Amino acid sequence: MIDRYLEAGRMFVLEDDGLKSEAVVVALNERDCELKSLATYPSAQGKGYGKALVKFLLAEFLGEYQTMYVGTGDVPKTLNFYKSCGFRESHRKQNFFTDNYAEPIIEDGIQLVDMVYLRKDAEDASTEA
Repeated sequence: MIDRYLEAGRMFVLEDDGLKSEAVVVALNERDCELKSLATYPSAQGKGYGKALVKFLLAEFLGEYQTMYVGTGDVPKTLNFYKSCGFRESHRKQNFFTDNYAEPIIEDGIQLVDMVYLRKDAEDASTEA
């Protein structure tokens, strides 16, 4: 799946005495972009690196684009992370993970089935400043 969007996206890394997090953002159209990938090394998780990278990406892309989307599994910890970054739930793609991956994907002990999309709009960002 990553190979489908990596060439079309822009990759960002956060380093702090070594690589901590990476992210890829892809333009969907002239109005919308999507945070396609966000990963933080396990040893760096819970230290604010992911949130700092998301904050940077929102500042970088909202303005050029009106909306940034992010899709993720229906896992409370992950959904709460994105909500703490200012995203709100938008829509779902039913059976995304079971239809697109041969093997089950498990996150925090939960098998991923639906893709949950969240969104952050430029107008939301401007009211937070």
